[in-house]
Amino acid sequence: MTKEKPLVSVIVATYNQERFIGRCLRSLLHQTFNHDKYEIIIVDDGSTDKTPYALELFCDPKNSVVRIITNKSNLGLPASLNLAINASKSEYLVRVDSDDFVNENFLNLLHLYLETNPSTDAIACDYLLLTDNETVIKKANCMEEPIACGIMFRKKQLIDVGSYDESFRLHEDKDLRLRFEKKYNIKRLAIPLYRYRRHESNITNDSNA
Repeated sequence: MTKEKPLVSVIVATYNQERFIGRCLRSLLHQTFNHDKYEIIIVDDGSTDKTPYALELFCDPKNSVVRIITNKSNLGLPASLNLAINASKSEYLVRVDSDDFVNENFLNLLHLYLETNPSTDAIACDYLLLTDNETVIKKANCMEEPIACGIMFRKKQLIDVGSYDESFRLHEDKDLRLRFEKKYNIKRLAIPLYRYRRHESNITNDSNA
């Protein structure tokens, strides 16, 4: 029997996140959204730690919503995200970073919002800012303090604006959002469904980069 086309693709790009990738994937696999209706596409961007082994634990080649793309060398975040976008099979796309995790209703509520609001091009949810050990620092408004993740897009519109610019080393999400909002809209769902982890190895905290 041919499996139905998924409604939502979750894209996760990872590089040397053996410590957090398991937490991320567990949260994505335990969604209230029907498992036959979504796929998880992970791009391992040339990890040199135990990330590949951690990913194998979550991927049954015969029956799994998890698909893994492995880059032989480190291509960078924007290129890895674009690989996942191009490999996706669904109408809707949402990015989750490999050191973050989500509420069990994350996919269900974001998808429901877009399905019932056809004039909305993308929907972003509020998030909880966490410490390394998952202590809540605060609840954040996704419009006042935007982050790269927790935004569900319509795939055709994301591709229409050119996806991620692979020349960016940092702030690829801000560039994408600027281009997207010139033509389309992003609305807010004021429910903290995303868990954004702040720690020393966050790429946005990397001053050398």
